[in-house]
Amino acid sequence: MYPEINPHAQGHLDVGHGHQVYWELCGNPQGRPAIFLHGGPGAGCSVQHRRLFDPQRYHILLFDQRGCGRSTPGACLEHNTTQDLVADIERLRIEILQAERMVVFGGSWGSTLALAYAQSHPRHVAALILRGIFLLRRAELRWFYQEGASWLFPDHWQDYLAPIPADERHDLITAYHQRLTGPDDAARLRAAHAWTQWESRTISLLSNPEHLRSHATDAAALAFARIENHYFHHHGFIEEGQLLAQASQLADIPGVIIQGRYDVCTPARSAWDLHQAWPQADFHLIPDAGHAYDEPGILKQLLAATDHFAHA
Repeated sequence: MYPEINPHAQGHLDVGHGHQVYWELCGNPQGRPAIFLHGGPGAGCSVQHRRLFDPQRYHILLFDQRGCGRSTPGACLEHNTTQDLVADIERLRIEILQAERMVVFGGSWGSTLALAYAQSHPRHVAALILRGIFLLRRAELRWFYQEGASWLFPDHWQDYLAPIPADERHDLITAYHQRLTGPDDAARLRAAHAWTQWESRTISLLSNPEHLRSHATDAAALAFARIENHYFHHHGFIEEGQLLAQASQLADIPGVIIQGRYDVCTPARSAWDLHQAWPQADFHLIPDAGHAYDEPGILKQLLAATDHFAHA
């Protein structure tokens, strides 16, 4: 990765309804404009994400999506939808990055949001860099949160099930939603940590202690779990199969799809389906990786992609 850098500008954008979205600009103000879309939803950005771009060749905008990271109010679910986030990206492009077109980089939920933005505003997307493809289809949600991944991680699945009584386990997303939005503080916090740790434990091919620590605090776990569950409970606020059905709108946008072969969180089928619907994009199936961006094979391809689009 590129050396650590600090922002040369940062602040909060008032996007209405009480939401203040944290943003920061890094790199070369004369460089190619790029925006980084973090995962979750609800995860927030880290200082490591700045290092995915050559700071001499890029002007990089990073921001924490509504309700998470340094954005306020924390863990807020009101006025927090995919359409709201797409509108935030467009305002950030115009008001903060001040660019007509930009490279859009998104991994996991960030890939979902990147696709939603690109399909809404294709003329403002210079290129797409997508990793760990997530299309928000019901089958994908059921795979990870109801059945499928549990067959690979029965030990971690047991901990994920623990806060939910047996008679509610037929619909775990709904059962978690009731607890994460309920009045019982202790139950809400227990559910938040169980939900968050399920993903943290399964995100990479080999266990990484850094992933386990990334949302270990109560505040981080609450923001991550509440916002992520909120989106998934509402099926991402989009129509079933919408992102794939509208992939033809990406035909004129250069792009790259990077996917771990053994990604349990967002299985490779979705990346493959997107590749079939958007054949113009380069496709890389990493043979020895799971879901996390910092697994060696995935990271190598991400850096190659940002280097390529720095001057493409």
